[in-house]
Amino acid sequence: MRNLIVTADDFGADLAVNEAVEQAHRHGILTAASLMVSGAACGDAVARAKRLPSLGVGLHLVLVDGTPVLPAAQVPDLVDQAGRFRDNMATAGMRFFFSPCVRKQLRAEIEAQFAAFAATGLPLDHVNAHKHFHLHPTIGALIVETGRRYGLAAVRAPVEPRAIIDAIEPTPHGLAERVATPWAKATRARMARSGLVVPDQVFGLAWSGAMTAGRVRALIARLPEGLSELYVHPATADQFIGHAAGYRYRDEFAALTDAGVRAEVANRGVRLGRFADFVDVRRAA
Repeated sequence: MRNLIVTADDFGADLAVNEAVEQAHRHGILTAASLMVSGAACGDAVARAKRLPSLGVGLHLVLVDGTPVLPAAQVPDLVDQAGRFRDNMATAGMRFFFSPCVRKQLRAEIEAQFAAFAATGLPLDHVNAHKHFHLHPTIGALIVETGRRYGLAAVRAPVEPRAIIDAIEPTPHGLAERVATPWAKATRARMARSGLVVPDQVFGLAWSGAMTAGRVRALIARLPEGLSELYVHPATADQFIGHAAGYRYRDEFAALTDAGVRAEVANRGVRLGRFADFVDVRRAA
């Protein structure tokens, strides 16, 4: 069987993202979305999600390039003078690993984000982290520890099959991809040992922010057997507060509703679903 979860990240970041998520789920192949509980449009995202019970909503844990759920005074070592998370992930990661004081604040913020998601009343479909920061072993361990108390069953580990990407369109290995791959493999193994469901392969890393309809069709045509996840960043506008420079948000939105993409899914017999739709099957296997 070829099973596919199609996930939109940054749900709740902006109304342009939320609108794209809703329309791509209603009229396209989108099956899941990862919610930023501290996002500027989180309330609107939750309201939309409650109108879309078939959309699998998970927690998009934000520990970089965003603001904490807790007051800045409670997590002073995690934030800058403006009260935003520090942007240097390497430095932050070192402090998470070596400083007990910083780890205590990190644990509290992760707990607060899980609690904020629980307060929405939405079922927790999955967890991942903004900019894949959950690949950090300290963050990953805290996600498992905290998530158990909130019903966590599934998590993303972005292990992308390079051979499939290069067969479609040879693409240079970016720095983010080179750094992420070994950590992603370690995370996949660690999460699986913890009893969590992790996709066999994930697509979205090499072409992050540029997952066009042509690329999505080509990926679906070559989709391996097992459980795959395709993560995307759809929005109805290319520029909004907090957007990533150069990301083709509207093109990614268009890809999710593209008639050719939907036809490829049907013709290849790909089963679409949320993480929750595959949890019991994966655990039984």
